[in-house]
Amino acid sequence: MKRNVKELISQMTLEEKAGMCSGLDFWHLKGVERLGIPSVMVSDGPHGLRKQEEEGDHLGINDSIKAVCFPPAVLSACSFDRDLMHEFGDAIGKEAQANDLSVVLGPAVNIKRSPLCGRNFEYYSEDPYLAGETAAAFINGIQEHHVGTSIKHFAANNQEYNRMSSSSNADERTLREIYFPAFETAVKKSQPYTFMCSYNRINGTFASENPWLLTDVLRNEWGFKGYVMSDWGAVNERVPGLIAGLELEMPSSGGVYDKEIVAAVKDGSLKESILDQAVERILNIVFEYTDHREEQEFTLEADHELAKKIAVESMVLLKNESILPLKETEKIAFIGEFARKPRFQGGGSSHINSFRVSSALDSISPAADVRYAKGFPADADIYDETLAQEAVDAAREADKVVIFAGLPDSFESEGYDRSHMRLPDCQNRLINQILSVQSEVIIVLHNGSPVEMPWLSSVKGVLEAYLGGQAVGEAVADILYGKSCPCGKLAETIPFKLSDNPSYLSFGEGENVTYQEGIFVGYRYYDTKEMPVAFPFGYGLSYTSFAYDHLQIDKSEITDHDTVTVSVDVTNTGHMEGKEIVQLYVSDLTCAARRPVRELKGYEKVSLLPGETKTVHFTLDYRSFAWYNETIGDWYAASGDYEILIGASSRDLMLTGKIHMTTQKILPLKVHMNTTLGELLADQRTAGYVEDFKQKLSQVFGMSSSGERKDGDVAISEAMNTAMIACMPLRNVVSYGFCSKEELLGMIEKMNGQ
Repeated sequence: MKRNVKELISQMTLEEKAGMCSGLDFWHLKGVERLGIPSVMVSDGPHGLRKQEEEGDHLGINDSIKAVCFPPAVLSACSFDRDLMHEFGDAIGKEAQANDLSVVLGPAVNIKRSPLCGRNFEYYSEDPYLAGETAAAFINGIQEHHVGTSIKHFAANNQEYNRMSSSSNADERTLREIYFPAFETAVKKSQPYTFMCSYNRINGTFASENPWLLTDVLRNEWGFKGYVMSDWGAVNERVPGLIAGLELEMPSSGGVYDKEIVAAVKDGSLKESILDQAVERILNIVFEYTDHREEQEFTLEADHELAKKIAVESMVLLKNESILPLKETEKIAFIGEFARKPRFQGGGSSHINSFRVSSALDSISPAADVRYAKGFPADADIYDETLAQEAVDAAREADKVVIFAGLPDSFESEGYDRSHMRLPDCQNRLINQILSVQSEVIIVLHNGSPVEMPWLSSVKGVLEAYLGGQAVGEAVADILYGKSCPCGKLAETIPFKLSDNPSYLSFGEGENVTYQEGIFVGYRYYDTKEMPVAFPFGYGLSYTSFAYDHLQIDKSEITDHDTVTVSVDVTNTGHMEGKEIVQLYVSDLTCAARRPVRELKGYEKVSLLPGETKTVHFTLDYRSFAWYNETIGDWYAASGDYEILIGASSRDLMLTGKIHMTTQKILPLKVHMNTTLGELLADQRTAGYVEDFKQKLSQVFGMSSSGERKDGDVAISEAMNTAMIACMPLRNVVSYGFCSKEELLGMIEKMNGQ
């Protein structure tokens, strides 16, 4: 149906237009019955529908419909699988159509700045490239059914403490390179129907009324076409927000802000054209859904199987000293209440009322010889002597022990941040007791964020199940017993301890949070610093093995207008069918700016039979090599060499190659009296002007023109001479009498004229 939305808006009263810019209630947008504008419903969430039929809330307190809880983002991102994420989104889109939901509030792509953020389980990664690619695939899957997504929380929402008022203070380069790209990629590759702005301020300005964020960057630069809604209760000042680019306030404010909009139009402080534009953007999305309603079944059983598939494809085998997979003939002890009562999702607005939940204990084959001991509760940090002794006795009598450990709901949730990275004390205590009587120990972790593992060197196996969705038990059982080959890899670094994290000294501050680590977030920090970690970004083991060979780069010389095709052969050298995630990193060797030692710029997941070889292809463009230069307000890759690295994690890099970039993008000259000679000598446009000064200074510092010491002065070295000249401000050539100030100012004018 072809609609003339502008004509429709022209028939609306001022009050009706203002009303369209806020919710009817907690989950519905307003309609205008006389004009045939329907009221539509939106709903959480990113990993399953949380449709509330009765009284609404945003913290998961009241019941929602029975639905499928898919693996949350903390796990699904570890799949490194765009096709799987598209399939995931496709299922959510169909479920939304089946339940008459116009927009799904997700995905959430905020960067994991610290392991302490209470909402990390909802976020994909510490890496913006992985988060953006994952989100785009998921969004495309949903929106193929004309159901909208609301990518969130835009932007720099990286802690829960004071989240509704704190200011995330970061320089533009940090925002552009770390906290914006996932959103940018989603716009350019999937065009989400809506954006959800975050609660927090950014450098002092609320996201909900930030024109640079919502209009300059989001719309004018990236080309976003939909509407921006507030997070629930994120509106600070409604009219400035509307002017900045916040179209929809959620939930309803009982008409309070609608009246402010009407009054602002009447007194001239708000142009009615801005209001009309906001209404048009909202109605375009409303009709995109209502004009494409689909007949869909709510296929709970089929979607449960998909939830299991995603969990299997995403769980990460962290350690395996020839202890896995288990055999049904072995006598196994399952210890920890998570084996019977798994924690499979986080708390808060994304909490799903699952129609079924599987446990590992209930999912193993009837033929398996397994004894269960509770050991410790799943919902509290309580050490019980009797339960502990039963667990130790079971461990002593078993061939192998699987301990199901993890974080209770009370340890991490939306609304607050963790204060530490530890497992409950009762769990660590019991693990150590079991290790004293049994050496064949495997840990299965149920957690929404990394945990410290003080027992890591003593156990023989670790499976990171994260929060696995409602089919978590079946997925864990299949991996433990070798019915499925583990193939997930970490979407975040697991440090040895909390204080290793780059944000350790500034995370969780009060009203002003300084992102002092800048671009060095996650592996960008750990790898550049060469810091030991428990498990690096991109890491994950398999029950088979893989070999990499024949790296091919189609160009050795490129300009800023070229793309580069990279290919590599991957072979399954083991005896089991499996999947490998091939990762491509780029390292800037130009030294033109301080950058991480390497950054992820490509990944592909490939399935291989034993002995099979496949060629994996990557395409790199200018942005793959560039950093954000604030001076020019654009992305910039300096001329020089760049290294392309292929491997199985950020630290397991097997093949490397180099290319040379010749950029045609010229940085502006801004020469002044305090510009250093080193800067001028390094720029071919200015080097000729100051070469004579360099030679004269060498004489002043006791070096001959050939670089040798004069008069046998051992205190002067060539390195010292070079360093002093490089750091010399241009003004000093006047002090040394090499030219007059007037001559120098004339030279500066000529250099700037270039």
